[in-house]
Amino acid sequence: MTGALLQVKNLRVEFPTRRGTLLALDDISFDIAPGEILGVVGESGAGKSLTGAAIIGLLEPPGRIAGGEIVLGGQRIDNLPYEQMRKIRGRKIGAIFQDPLTSLNPLYTIGRQLTETILTHLPVSAGEARQRAIRLLQETGIPAAEQRIDQYPHQFSGGMRQRVVIALALAAEPQLIVADEPTTALDVSIQAQIISLLKRLCKDHGAAVMLVTHDMGVIAETCDRVAVLYAGRVAEIGPVGDVIHRPSHPYTAGLMGSIPAMDDDRERLLQIDGSMPRLNNIPTGCAFNPRCPQVMDRCRRERPELFDAGATRAACWLVMTHPEAPSALPPRGAKPTDGLSPAAASAWRGAGTLGRDLAKGSPT
Repeated sequence: MTGALLQVKNLRVEFPTRRGTLLALDDISFDIAPGEILGVVGESGAGKSLTGAAIIGLLEPPGRIAGGEIVLGGQRIDNLPYEQMRKIRGRKIGAIFQDPLTSLNPLYTIGRQLTETILTHLPVSAGEARQRAIRLLQETGIPAAEQRIDQYPHQFSGGMRQRVVIALALAAEPQLIVADEPTTALDVSIQAQIISLLKRLCKDHGAAVMLVTHDMGVIAETCDRVAVLYAGRVAEIGPVGDVIHRPSHPYTAGLMGSIPAMDDDRERLLQIDGSMPRLNNIPTGCAFNPRCPQVMDRCRRERPELFDAGATRAACWLVMTHPEAPSALPPRGAKPTDGLSPAAASAWRGAGTLGRDLAKGSPT
């Protein structure tokens, strides 16, 4: 991507163990442009949070970056010494974590935590830092910010604490925000408020966002693009509308087909048979091949790279073989071959059973 703020290139993260080395992230690559929100989605254990931790420089030992590059604003940051990376965290990279209560120090007031962050990274006086902290609390929707700035975290509700965490993430005007499941610990009504707030503030401040979540509703509402991870690899990446409504990878199609919708007349939701492989037992070739109803012999032998699939890119040999073929998830109410050339329709019919099952609304 031209003019990308963040570039993650062929990132590999491994964990040495007594039984051998586990490769948790394998050849992860993506870009985020200034002001863009990239969603990162997948099942538990796919590597979403680990990718964010690697970017922030907070991998838990014995985890380590074993290959690839992370470039922020033209500067490579994956190989920086601890103290240099510490200066970048907060100043150039802000973070929003899943549980706002554990993200805040219970012994210090909200104001102290905000002003310390500002004073650490920005050349301002203590008075200016306090005024900036109050403005941030006001921007994040905290009422009576001038009074509440001197309160402690336990005096705030869960939703208000998450607003404070967002204010902390934006305190030093970072270029990039890594938001790891920022709404999981909140109820549904508060989730919508926080997502709307995060989207608005990042646009106002010009920050790029990497939003890690398992909630496709949040992805659809918030993100410009989305990367679907599976077993530590990128399965598909592209504009959010195309990935959700016209997925090219069978795994992405399965994810989309398992999501309930108000206008859906199916009696049962779809399911993807099996489970994600363990890190010490990743299959040869495509990691999804044991669960894929469209698997070919080549899928079991060779690992696919990301191939162009129209608006998206997908790591699937079927996409490479039949780039005209639609995803396994046609629009609701449409025939799977609608709008295709005869060659593409033939490729679709020969691709496997998943597309036909989804089109009928029958479970896999």
